[in-house]
Amino acid sequence: MSEYANKKTRGTFIAAVFAMQGFGILFGTIVTIIVSSAFRHAFPAPPFYIDAAASIGPEADYVWRIIVMFGTIPAALTYYWRMKMPETARYTALIAGNTKQATSDMSKVLNKEILEENVQGERATGDTWGLFSRQFMKRHGVHLLATTSTWFLLDVAFYSQNLFQKDIFTKIGWIPPAKTMNALEELYRIARAQALIALCGTVPGYWFTVAFIDIIGRFWIQLMGFTMMTIFMLAIAIPYDYLVKPGHHTGFVVLYGLTFFFANFGPNSTTFIVPAEIFPARLRSTCHGISAATGKAGAIIGAFGFLYASQDQKKPDTGYSRGIGMRNSLFVLAGTNFLGLLFSLLVPESKGKSLEELSKENVGDDGIEA
Repeated sequence: MSEYANKKTRGTFIAAVFAMQGFGILFGTIVTIIVSSAFRHAFPAPPFYIDAAASIGPEADYVWRIIVMFGTIPAALTYYWRMKMPETARYTALIAGNTKQATSDMSKVLNKEILEENVQGERATGDTWGLFSRQFMKRHGVHLLATTSTWFLLDVAFYSQNLFQKDIFTKIGWIPPAKTMNALEELYRIARAQALIALCGTVPGYWFTVAFIDIIGRFWIQLMGFTMMTIFMLAIAIPYDYLVKPGHHTGFVVLYGLTFFFANFGPNSTTFIVPAEIFPARLRSTCHGISAATGKAGAIIGAFGFLYASQDQKKPDTGYSRGIGMRNSLFVLAGTNFLGLLFSLLVPESKGKSLEELSKENVGDDGIEA
């Protein structure tokens, strides 16, 4: 999408692609609610504290498999069309040097006849040096540090929040303790709570980015997102003992939902968009992949780190050692978001600039434009 879109609306189009993830998250919770609800009524089971083995039941094993298999449907629906999608003309013409094929591909995509001389151009200078070259480090080393570090720090915080929503919901009393429910009842209640967070915080955040990214710019949206995530995480952590008491849960849920809103109207969207714009054509997907992989490393650290760190300091869950507690873990996540804010200062603004202008791939090593 980055290489097909024009510079005026490129951010909007890339953000719209990424925003579909929000509908995927919401659809996933709806599927879970429907499947778990159907099995819950068809196969009633006692709570865990009454009969641990019977509370799980053999039917629960089918439920998670059915839910996961639903994920193959959108993949299957998009497979054919993705296979028919041609390589972008920028890559074919500038890097592969095949202007004839680029002309043909552009004609199909734009549904209009394009002459080969209209796409004739010099081979991109970025094709002459590699990822580990001195030229790349000089031009894009700081950019790669910015995209990898911010994606990493975002995912430490973002996946911690996402994967352990159920623990937070239990802490604030939004769903009952796990031992008072059977497996299907717990799944149903967690999915219902996650659907509400997705509907009120996650999905709107994505589409606010779509609406404003080519107005405000990537840099300021990312800076704002990390700032607000830090503020709202502190707003939860500081009065945490007060917010988890009965009667104050609404405030907790509102603040928690706002962290998701500003994650998506912020770095969760921009860390995906910026690496697709600022690197040269031949290394664009590579650098985007490196940035994304670094983010997933952060997700692993966040998921497992939060699981162990959030354990109660006096009474941890069975099989776990003592942690620093939920409140202190939220302070750590606030600090992580603040670090993301600082590294965001290294991210260049790409609003309104062409990909060639951003990547400088038409500028030679002598600084003269080709």
